[in-house]
Amino acid sequence: MIRVVVVDDQALVRRGFAMILGEEDDLEVVGEAGDGREALAVCAREHPDVVLMDVRMPVMDGVEAARRLTSGSSVRVLMLTTFDLDGHVYDAIRAGASGFLLKDVRPDDLAHAVRTIAAGDMLLAPAITRRLVEEFVSGPGPDRSPAELDRLTERERDVLVLVAGGLSNAEIAATLVLSETTVKTHVTRILTKLGLRDRVQAAVLAYETGLVRPGRTPDRG
Repeated sequence: MIRVVVVDDQALVRRGFAMILGEEDDLEVVGEAGDGREALAVCAREHPDVVLMDVRMPVMDGVEAARRLTSGSSVRVLMLTTFDLDGHVYDAIRAGASGFLLKDVRPDDLAHAVRTIAAGDMLLAPAITRRLVEEFVSGPGPDRSPAELDRLTERERDVLVLVAGGLSNAEIAATLVLSETTVKTHVTRILTKLGLRDRVQAAVLAYETGLVRPGRTPDRG
């Protein structure tokens, strides 16, 4: 079972998401919270696998809560927002969140997103997420040194470019004519060499170092 905590300051929204997830055989909602501070207490008690977290909340917002939850913890945070280009969401991704969804997400997509996050993947495939990342790293130039990527092999750089484009392991394998197992190995090595938590942080780093430029969409083959 995947243990989930739902965090939103609107009780009706929170209860609705909890009911949707509770109908799934492999998902268990183990707690709810109305703000970030309450979420920290609930998570400390329930030890969830995934936290479904609203971005904008009183007392403590979702960004700060995500930063505290993911610091030294294996819990994964999936952010919820009403706005498709909310700057706070990008801040949350940098703080350790593994992706985000709009609040008008379909029930089936919500459950799939929770499973995706729990499995260690990211939600960067949708065009809306890619657009958000591009929007908030498209400054005058890279703000992290490209030298950080010197630890990667040429093939690992190729894989990182496709990760930044939101491609799944299967899509990367097809594009580079590799086995899916080999792609998983490359992704693991990339994260280890660069000291990154997950694919979301890898994708953001690819933009921040200039390896991928805003507006460039890797070919899906």
